Amino acid sequence: MDPIVEAALRKWPNVPHCYGWLALDARGDWYMRDDRVRAAGPFPQVKGSRIVHDKLQAFIGRNYAADERGCWFFQNGPQRVYVELESAPWVWRVQTVAGRATVHTHTGLPAQVQGAWLDHQGRLYLACDLGFGLVHTLDMDPAADAVTRGEWSPAELDAAEMPQRFGYWRRPQPAQPA
Repeated sequence: MDPIVEAALRKWPNVPHCYGWLALDARGDWYMRDDRVRAAGPFPQVKGSRIVHDKLQAFIGRNYAADERGCWFFQNGPQRVYVELESAPWVWRVQTVAGRATVHTHTGLPAQVQGAWLDHQGRLYLACDLGFGLVHTLDMDPAADAVTRGEWSPAELDAAEMPQRFGYWRRPQPAQPA
């Protein structure tokens, strides 16, 4: 987390959380979803405004994390902005380097693969040391090469079962009082 964000949290520790205003699609793109967009329909059918500013994308990526419930958020200064996920919390970028697959998050962090799954639509998901995510569609060639080389052995799993199995929420909601 950025030092400026940590300082803001100390200065204003009780800022209410925000829900529904930020989303991550299956290609690793961030979307702003204001009231008008949310009224027009659910994500990802109605995406909103794609964030294209590289410094804002990097800021979101550096301050992206999960809470104890498995709800992913962007810590925007003192405010926690929960993220709606089209498919999974991470979108993996795959390259072949020196004959082996390397994996990075959509935010640029290196990751180590621990397991692989295919859903019924043929999408490839990886469980890594950083969490669970979907392989980017543009990276299916090097990912398929990794499977062919025996680096990964995907099992089949229904996409609807993935959030519960891997401990994340696609559409975070405020916690219910005890």
